[in-house]
Amino acid sequence: MTESIAAWMSGRMAPVPDEIEALGLAVTGTLPRELTGRYFRNGPNPLPGQPSGHWFSGPGMIHGVRLRDGCAEWYRNRWVRTAQLAGDAPFVRDDLTIDRTVVAANTHVIPHADKIFALVEVGFPYEVTPELDTVGPCDFGGRLTTAMSAHAKQDPVTGELLFFGYGFFPPYLTYHRLSADGRLVESREIEVPGPTMMHDFAITEHHVVWLDLPLVFDVDLAVSGEGAMPFRWDDAYGARLGVMPRGGGGDVRWFEIDPCYMFHVGNAHEDAAGRVVLDGARYRPGDFAALWKLVGGVTPQPAQDAASAASRAAVASGSVSAAHLYRWVLDPATGKVDGKQLDDRGVEFPTHDDARTGHEHRYLYTVASDAIVKYDLNTGSSSAYDLGKDTEAGEAVFVSAEGARAEDEGWLLSIVSSDSGSDLRVLDAADLSLTATVHLPRRVPSGFHGSWIPDA
Repeated sequence: MTESIAAWMSGRMAPVPDEIEALGLAVTGTLPRELTGRYFRNGPNPLPGQPSGHWFSGPGMIHGVRLRDGCAEWYRNRWVRTAQLAGDAPFVRDDLTIDRTVVAANTHVIPHADKIFALVEVGFPYEVTPELDTVGPCDFGGRLTTAMSAHAKQDPVTGELLFFGYGFFPPYLTYHRLSADGRLVESREIEVPGPTMMHDFAITEHHVVWLDLPLVFDVDLAVSGEGAMPFRWDDAYGARLGVMPRGGGGDVRWFEIDPCYMFHVGNAHEDAAGRVVLDGARYRPGDFAALWKLVGGVTPQPAQDAASAASRAAVASGSVSAAHLYRWVLDPATGKVDGKQLDDRGVEFPTHDDARTGHEHRYLYTVASDAIVKYDLNTGSSSAYDLGKDTEAGEAVFVSAEGARAEDEGWLLSIVSSDSGSDLRVLDAADLSLTATVHLPRRVPSGFHGSWIPDA
C-alpha cells in the first residue's frame, strides 16, 4: 500500500532539502539598474524526514536574490534558525506559559529601522542579516510581551510600524506601535469575544481596521498531538469588522458582516465622506473549507457540507486561489456597511504601492492560479500576465520607480515556478509586460510573503 503524500509536501509546494548559494545568475531581458537591493521571500520548508502536519507550520526558509547595477549577483536560501528549528525547547512550557521564541518564523520578511525581521504571527520576530544569517529573536528591549503579527503596516507618512498580536488566552488581541527608529512606544489591549486567527488587519490615515472572523482557537486540536493547526470554523462566533481611532481614546466601532474569512487585506483608506473603504481577498465559508482541507486544516461539519462545487474542484486541482477580491465600505457615523465582490476570478496575495498604505489607491496586484492580475479600481477593469499551464506565481511585490509620477510606474517582482524550476520575474507594473527574468538555480517551493529591500 502506498502512503499518500500531503499536498503541501509534494509538487511545487514540496520543501527543498538543503541550503545552497549560486553566484552570477543568468538573466534574460534587461534588469532595471535602479533595482539595486535584495528580494527576500519567506515560506515554510520542513526539514528532510520531518513532514509538517499543516502547510502553515513548517519551519521558515527565506529565499533571497541580490540585484545590483543590472546584474543578479547571487541567490541563496537559508532556514531561519529559531529555537523551534533547533528543537531544544517546547512552545508551551510545563507551566502552560508560552515561549515565543519557539516559532517557525515562516510567513513574512520585512525591513524596519535598519533591521530585517522574519515574522510569524504566534511569536516574536527573528532578526536576520542582509546575507540571511539569523541574529535571533527580538522583543524590542523586553517591551513586547505578546506575539507579533506577520502583517505589520508601515505608515508611509510617519514611518511608524503598526502591528498586533493575538493570543490563545486573554489578552486575545493587543495593538502595538513601533516608532520609525524601532522603539515599541504603544501597546494596548483590544476587547474581542474570544481567540481567533486574525492573520491581517488594515490601517487608514486615522483608523485601524480589525478583522474579527469565525476561525477560532480549539484547545482540543491543540492538545491532540496530531500536528493539526488548532483552529476551526465556528458559525456561532459570527463575523465583523472593527474601526478604531489610531490616536488613542475612542472605542472600536464594530460592523457585522456576512460570514467569511480573509487572510489578506489589499489596502484601506478614508473616502471624502469619512467612510472607511477596505479591499481584500474574501473567502466564502465553503471556499474556505476547501482551502483549509487542502492545506491540512481540520474542517468539521457543517462547514465541509457548505463547500461549493468550485471549491471542491480547487481541491482536486491543487489550486489554493478560492478567494475573490471584495470591497467593504464602513461608515463610522451611521454604522452602515456595504460590501460587494469586485471580480469573479479567484485570487490571493493582494499587494499595492506601499507608499499608499492607508491612503486612496487605484491599483491592486494579485495572484491567480495561472496569472498575475492587476486591478484598476477607478475603472473597474483588470488585466493579466498569463503564465501558461502548470506554472504559478508567488506574491507580486511592487517596487516604485525613482521619481515615479504615476501610481503604477514601477515593477512587480514575483518568483514564478513550474515543475522544471523557478525564476524571479520582473514585470513592468504599468502594462504587465515582462522586463527581465532571473534564472534561479533551483525550484523554490510555493511560499508566502516577501519584500524588496533596497540598498540604503
